[in-house]
Amino acid sequence: MDLVIGIDLGTTNSVCAIYDAETCKCIPNQEGKTITPSVVGFRKGKRLIGYSAKRQHQLHPSKTIHSIKRFIGRRYQDVQSDLPLISYNLIATEQDDCMVEIEGRRYTPEEVSAIILRSLRESAEAHLGESVTQAVITVPAYFNDRQRQATKNAGALAGLDVLRVINEPTA
Repeated sequence: MDLVIGIDLGTTNSVCAIYDAETCKCIPNQEGKTITPSVVGFRKGKRLIGYSAKRQHQLHPSKTIHSIKRFIGRRYQDVQSDLPLISYNLIATEQDDCMVEIEGRRYTPEEVSAIILRSLRESAEAHLGESVTQAVITVPAYFNDRQRQATKNAGALAGLDVLRVINEPTA
């Protein structure tokens, strides 16, 4: 039977869990903590994820992506009020989608979210000792179809078959 992990992909923090013998268990990340900051940093060609990226934000805020969930599946023209909340370069594509530009490379919010999801998947695989390819991911109840599909796309980029995208209150 294939394992299915549950992921709460949060704006600030993310959590990965599995339902095991009538109990839900949070899966620790590579640092041994069950909560992973939803932060991705870039420095000298390396990617930092979670706590190490969060620590980097103090020294290199323009190279650290946080709160990417605010932009997933949204048009650039619709996120203007959120721009003062971030320290990295968010730009518009020709289709008016959001894109992050760091160290001369561009990333969609789905790609950044996929980096976080991949890290959670890898932590689950290390903890459980087997391959994980399926997941259920939570999203806010107010997410529209475009945002839900973008979240599902991020899961696919992370190597996950996203079985369902469910509302956080339901989860």
